[in-house]
Amino acid sequence: MHACIRALKLLSVDPDNYPDAPREGIRRILEQLTGKKHPRNEKLDTSRISSIRMGTTVATNALLERKGERSALVTTKGFKDLLYIGNQARPRIFDLEIKLQDVLYETVVEVDEQIVLPLGDEPSKRSGKNPKQDSQDYPIEGKRITSQTGEVGIVRRSPDMDSLRKALQGVLDKGISSLAVCLKHSFLFPEHEQQVGQLASAMGFTQVSLSSLVMPMVKMVPRGYTAAADAYLTPHIMRYIETFQSGFSDLKEVQLSFMQSDGGLAPTNRFSGHRAVLSGPAGGYVGYALTTKWHGYNADKLQLIGFDMGGTSTDVSRYAGNYEHVFESSLAGVTIQAPQLDINTVAAGGGSRLFFRAGIFQVGPESAGAHPGPVCYRKKGYPAITDANLVLGRILPEFFPSIFGEDEKQPLDAAASKEALKKITDQVNEQGKASGQPDKSVEEVAMGFIKVANETMCRPIRALTQMKGYDVAAHTLACFGGAGGQHACAIARALGMRTIFIHRYSGILSAVGIGLADVVAEEQAPAAEALDDASLEGLNKRLNTLESAAKEKLVEQGFNKDELNTERFLNLRYDGTDVPVMTLCPEGGDFAQAFEETYKREFGFVLEQRSIIVDDLRVRATGKAVPLPEVGEAPVDPGQLPKPDKLTKAYFEIGGLQDTPAYLLKNFKPGHRIAGPAILIDEISTIVVEPQCTAEVTANMDIKLDVQRPATSKEDLLTECDPVQLAIFSHRFMGIAEQMGRTLQRTSISVNIKERLDFSCALFGPDGALVANAPHLPVHLGAMSEANRFQLWYYTEGPGKKEGIQEGDVLVSNHPQQAGGSHLPDITVITPVFNQGKIVFFVASRGHHQDVGGITPGSMPPMSHTLAEEGAAILSFKLVKGGKFQEEGITQLLMAPADLRDTIPGISGTRALNDNLSDMKAQVASNFKGIGLVTALIEEYTLEVVQAYMHHIQANAEQAVRELLRDFSKSQNLKEVDTVSAEEHMDDGTPIHLAVTIDRRDGSALLDFEGTGPEVFGNTNAPPAVTYSAIIYSLRCMVPQEIPLNQGCLAPITVRIPPQCLLSPSTEAAVVGGNVLTSQRVTDVVLKCFKAAAASQGCMNNFTFGDDNITYYETIAGGAGAGPGWQGRSGVHTHMTNTRITDPEILERRYPVVLHDFSLRQGSGGAGKFKGGDGVIREMEYLRPLTCSILSERRTFRPYGLLGGHPALPGLNLLLHSDGRRVNMGGKTTVQVKGGDRIQICTPGGGGFGAPEEGEAADYIEGDKKGLDRAVADRAGRWVKEHSAPVATGGSVARYTSAAEQA
Repeated sequence: MHACIRALKLLSVDPDNYPDAPREGIRRILEQLTGKKHPRNEKLDTSRISSIRMGTTVATNALLERKGERSALVTTKGFKDLLYIGNQARPRIFDLEIKLQDVLYETVVEVDEQIVLPLGDEPSKRSGKNPKQDSQDYPIEGKRITSQTGEVGIVRRSPDMDSLRKALQGVLDKGISSLAVCLKHSFLFPEHEQQVGQLASAMGFTQVSLSSLVMPMVKMVPRGYTAAADAYLTPHIMRYIETFQSGFSDLKEVQLSFMQSDGGLAPTNRFSGHRAVLSGPAGGYVGYALTTKWHGYNADKLQLIGFDMGGTSTDVSRYAGNYEHVFESSLAGVTIQAPQLDINTVAAGGGSRLFFRAGIFQVGPESAGAHPGPVCYRKKGYPAITDANLVLGRILPEFFPSIFGEDEKQPLDAAASKEALKKITDQVNEQGKASGQPDKSVEEVAMGFIKVANETMCRPIRALTQMKGYDVAAHTLACFGGAGGQHACAIARALGMRTIFIHRYSGILSAVGIGLADVVAEEQAPAAEALDDASLEGLNKRLNTLESAAKEKLVEQGFNKDELNTERFLNLRYDGTDVPVMTLCPEGGDFAQAFEETYKREFGFVLEQRSIIVDDLRVRATGKAVPLPEVGEAPVDPGQLPKPDKLTKAYFEIGGLQDTPAYLLKNFKPGHRIAGPAILIDEISTIVVEPQCTAEVTANMDIKLDVQRPATSKEDLLTECDPVQLAIFSHRFMGIAEQMGRTLQRTSISVNIKERLDFSCALFGPDGALVANAPHLPVHLGAMSEANRFQLWYYTEGPGKKEGIQEGDVLVSNHPQQAGGSHLPDITVITPVFNQGKIVFFVASRGHHQDVGGITPGSMPPMSHTLAEEGAAILSFKLVKGGKFQEEGITQLLMAPADLRDTIPGISGTRALNDNLSDMKAQVASNFKGIGLVTALIEEYTLEVVQAYMHHIQANAEQAVRELLRDFSKSQNLKEVDTVSAEEHMDDGTPIHLAVTIDRRDGSALLDFEGTGPEVFGNTNAPPAVTYSAIIYSLRCMVPQEIPLNQGCLAPITVRIPPQCLLSPSTEAAVVGGNVLTSQRVTDVVLKCFKAAAASQGCMNNFTFGDDNITYYETIAGGAGAGPGWQGRSGVHTHMTNTRITDPEILERRYPVVLHDFSLRQGSGGAGKFKGGDGVIREMEYLRPLTCSILSERRTFRPYGLLGGHPALPGLNLLLHSDGRRVNMGGKTTVQVKGGDRIQICTPGGGGFGAPEEGEAADYIEGDKKGLDRAVADRAGRWVKEHSAPVATGGSVARYTSAAEQA
């Protein structure tokens, strides 16, 4: 194959010269091979073409740019906004403006149809103890049907086809002819979707994407997204294919195939939009997977990391003998549920912009793009990574195409790059003088940015390997893409890798991969049964059927059956979990063993005595159309090295500026070895061979690099603050917290932690102060520091002093008032990190457990009056002692509330002991992961250096907050020491008053809550740790640059909370609502003081239901407050929470409920120049008697508007009895529901910002009746617009600042 490859690169879009780039490429290749002219204005002769294989970015670009087909969505009544709401989480927790991509369709048609999953005949968690009796007492009327999985449904309502026809005609009248259809439970019962599809096709819709055909898998939201993407993209792709084909004389005898996201080829009639979004990257994955080989390599042990660095981003992936697929991923805000290669993208590439902000180096995520591009492109661009490499001498302009400047004939402008980096260097040195740091050269600054960029790219590689139980150092780095060769040695060295492989066609490896890829056909079907010997026979029969269907698709394309390979999969999960593992059938056919081996490797354990459930069956058939290349042996003596084509000066981390030879790759022969430093150049890429690395030319003319780690002396490492190292340590510390979070999510059992992501993980110093907190839940941010500090006090000065903390101990606690907890369901597991017998760090994880006892299931009692009623309270306990898990002791603590039954009627110990224990073991595992990463960091840098940068990062955050306070004080024309204040009220009338006194001289502030109401006889009391969390979150939101969130944010802040008030309750007070409700109101008050944004919904809408055997808990989205320059987002979680909500189909399959409505509450957002977001309506019916509890706020006092904006509507909770009665439940209550009863929760909206009509902001009168004079209003508006309004980019304050810099 290699002998006949012709490499050709051309612009993907060049309308002045040709209409279609792939066809133009084929034209040029034909001219090269045949020597005959093929004029552009004539159709191409196909007589010499046997096949065309293509990858395309048409679908990707249409999705990113929102330029797909106009389309509509048909869905079940009550779910028209489901895909807009999604999982209700926001992507960036510190963005006051919450921005998510809009939906793909223009309009929605609701179908009044419903299929209900009835209670089963046998007792179970879902069906309850007496399902037959409950089914008789609360019957579901309708036709009984059975799915192919054996699951039973009852058709309450079939689609009204007459009404549907009218609605669809209205869609056609708008000029929309592409339709996505997603009905609830259609993956099990596709008949209703089929009826809709038949009607739509008959009416003239040209594209009808049925979710039950596009991807028949459970989860209505991702399946709906996938169907919508298919309807949006497929017509767009088909038009492109028609245009492409129109340029050829005749393609009937030519096999035309397109690369799919799963790494396989498909013919045009089976190529669809939802399978095309990763077409290009998939080609690169297949390319390196099939070509990374050299003489003497061990194919059985070879593990690869794909490293594809382009201009705006870098793709990383893993291959170890089998393609690694995922079945749900997101691109441009759209979740696609389809087989896709597991490719992770990080926003770092050659065009990533360089910034020096607040004393720290930052690379990206903003990109200079291709236009204007980096400074060296001569288009008035921005300093970028390419400029840094040019300044360092790693890119040589004379060997780079001269395609720049206005006439597109100029070389790269090295002088302009150096001038741009010189300006940044001056900023760095000016700030460095204040702290006594020596000046840096331009080259040192450029190298600093390269090191930061490399660390940015290392993070996803560590996550891809270490998080799945693989050793990153055991992998070979397979590098490709235009910019990858310039960074490969440094990336490999940082990760401990010893080998790099760069294919000779690395710049076009995606095309090589497409040329080598298999033709693929897949078949999939849902299932719902336990995996055992009895079920396996039936499953194998169904797999046989799917296999025959998949093979038949390939036979239709000209393959013989004996040429085909097939892989059979079962999508397996443990009963009670919702994280399936697509399990390949092993030799011998033991799926259970294969599943458990994979589960144990990835998650570290298996779940004993848990049934394994089959969710799906899948067969992948492949036909190999092209033989793989052979590996040859390079000669022992290739002869002398060619002379360098240039001797240049290049700068390296090892050795600084030094003489460096540059070679053209075409002059080498197989077997040549080139010692670094050196630069290897070909037409489409540059490879930098760093010092102490050696490049070898293989027999196939590929490049294999051997990497050595330098024998650096740890004594040379400095503890003084360096802005480059500050950025690198920021990445490393955050990476530790992130990997802890991924470990906890993967190893946990409960819905709350594993699926709703109600947890946080963090790294703390030896004093318990926060060092790094992954972006999990804001309400945990400050509280976890208090928990660590309490445990440290407890075992050094308190009751546990005699016992102390020993290596191998793991501590557990949840007490809110005394031990830094938030509320009792949030259990914190803390592990000390020892070094030479001393505690040098702490790692901790906090997760919301589904039950810890108390008077109601779910441990969120709305009407609790004492802490004892809310469940088990743990002050301090050694969960692991001397390395042994103390199961008996923790069980006693969790069951202890039951001992109070004589004094507290209805109280119980935990109702979910097994899940509690499993989740706590997962928290221990998460902390263990953190300890390993901290220990490795200390080994790499020394303890002294690591702890020094812990303090430097905290100091950096402290300085950023001090500047924030100074800027606000000046912008408001405050005195040098002056005060601003605000007040809000809880629904019971309790005031929360805050006075912020800012001292501009040192940038400090006193936050005084004097005037806040007293502790209440209820559960909205908030422990002090919760108030600290709200403060640190609010400050971080207002800081106008990206900074790591840590204890330094609170260093300039003094907080005064009066004793015995709502925010500092007694140890016996109930507090379960304080964490989830009062925390939101404290945030409202802080942001109101700074006039940062209108109030968001101010509530988490905590809803639980259950009985002695089953418990469910969710928090529900609402409206976000508007701000200067942005509308509030509707149907999203805000401020102190960011948990996901359970998919409707998962909810109904697992619990005895029917979800009737989950839609936006239109008009509930406050009016204003910028409108507040709308809340949501969530209505749920119960199939049997259960206990339901709602714990909510903002049912009386409305979320405030700001600077003339109107307040939003308050929330409303309704009990809808089966006999038609409607009862307002109030904000906090527990009710016993019967079968057929419903609860409807209407959540608050967000406040508006600015007067809705023309007028001055001074006309605004705040909700507490205090006037706001004109001058203060105008100043507040100006300051907020400058510091808190991401107008241009739709993101955080920091991203707004970036936009201003670009402008």
